[in-house]
Amino acid sequence: MKLFIGLILVCLIGAFLSWNKRAVEQPAGVLVSDQPVQKNLPEKRTVFEKEGFKITPLAEFKAEARVLLREDYFWDDGAAIAPVDLALGWGRMSDNDVLEHLEFSQSNRFYYWSTADFPIPRREIETHSANMHMIPASRTVEKQLKKVRQGNIVRFEGYLVEVYGENGWLWRSSLTRDDTGNGACELIWVEKLEVF
Repeated sequence: MKLFIGLILVCLIGAFLSWNKRAVEQPAGVLVSDQPVQKNLPEKRTVFEKEGFKITPLAEFKAEARVLLREDYFWDDGAAIAPVDLALGWGRMSDNDVLEHLEFSQSNRFYYWSTADFPIPRREIETHSANMHMIPASRTVEKQLKKVRQGNIVRFEGYLVEVYGENGWLWRSSLTRDDTGNGACELIWVEKLEVF
């Protein structure tokens, strides 16, 4: 009997977690037309700390985007500071008519897309979507991040940063939306976050 009750509890927890992470439906059309906004900072910057990491702001950053995917991290080197990655899209990469032609995945801090039939030019897909490592600057932001689901529109601001860990470990944000591949992700100290 205890085994049966245990199995029922596991099933209920699994069903709740699946329901809680279901995708948010959005209407047709471009939902986010503006590009992310970035303002590089001067060389002399204030360094702050979190969880034993030293964080150096590189640029002010704010964006509004559609969540294409979300991935939580628990065990890698950056999990203690950036527990969530969001693959985000803006411009036509926020439009259902485009997204239905693309398949997305996330793993090992990378975001991948594929398509058999390009709905928009390849370069537009690359420059209007990105994987962003989110560092919550406060408990409030951390709670908001936990609510984010695929399909949500998020609006956030903070800094693109460089993070130093023990033994010389370094994690640095990309400073452009034009790059792809290794090192192209944004590492963001998120001070404000709204989820729609």
